Amino acid sequence: MDITAPRFTNEIAAREYLEGLHWPTGPFCPHCGSFGATRLQGGHHRAGLIQCNDCRQQYTVTVGTVFERSKVPLNKWLLANHLLCSSKKGISGHQMARMLGVTYKTAWFMMHRIREAMKDTHPGPMGGYGETIEADETYVGGKIKNRSNKQRRYMVAQEGRVSLKSKEAVVSLVERGGRVRSFHVANVNGNTLRHVLVTNADRGSWLMTDDHSGYKAVGTEYVGHGVVAHSKGEYGRAGVFHTNTIEGYFSILKRGIIGVYHHVSKAHLQRYCTEFDFRYNTRKLNDFERAEHSLLGAVGKRLTYRRTASAA
Repeated sequence: MDITAPRFTNEIAAREYLEGLHWPTGPFCPHCGSFGATRLQGGHHRAGLIQCNDCRQQYTVTVGTVFERSKVPLNKWLLANHLLCSSKKGISGHQMARMLGVTYKTAWFMMHRIREAMKDTHPGPMGGYGETIEADETYVGGKIKNRSNKQRRYMVAQEGRVSLKSKEAVVSLVERGGRVRSFHVANVNGNTLRHVLVTNADRGSWLMTDDHSGYKAVGTEYVGHGVVAHSKGEYGRAGVFHTNTIEGYFSILKRGIIGVYHHVSKAHLQRYCTEFDFRYNTRKLNDFERAEHSLLGAVGKRLTYRRTASAA
């Protein structure tokens, strides 16, 4: 299978493919949950329109998904989803716009809707007894030396100096050999680190971190807490004391943001983290399986445009 498949070039084939994926046993009414349905064909009815035999509401396969009420042909949606899922470090909005033949604004919003579909809406606890979870933080925002003189003067005026406060903090948890989960946080301290850990990581896990002081207190709540002293140049000990797994994930995240997206606004950083988390968590699937996984996650989610949202 390749990107010349009919579902990527033909809107009818795309709809039939999505119906088979979302409705394996037949149409399912998103309004009342009934399986009784009648397809409305011919005349003035648009393709794919279905009427529920119980509540009498009309719907298509896109109702109740991130694709609802979109004017973009469904085959372009499926192609955009496949491209974003298969591009290991992401794909820029301008590149997506050129490949789909849509405006940048449309491509940008489509990609954010797809990122919404990638979000895990029912995340279970990470780790467990006998499992090791690595936790670490990184800062996103580009090198300070690359900032304009105007930006530097603004930072000095606000803070008295140029510092990491000009960047955005991301805290990530990763199971060795398993899933990753990332969070854009306002600041990195004991309270924010504890909240991220205790709401996501099973306390029966073995926690592995660097020597940041914020992990010291919460580490006592877990079965064990291993520490590697990065401040002293220590990055591994005895083969098990390390945070190399999460550092590897951060390298992918930063290469994607710096090399592909270039600029990510603070308002949307969490969505980009969700995108990179999704690809990492489905790394054992091939590109088409990963794209199907994203399409299945599109159900029950909506993302509407807000004029106050800034493009990234």
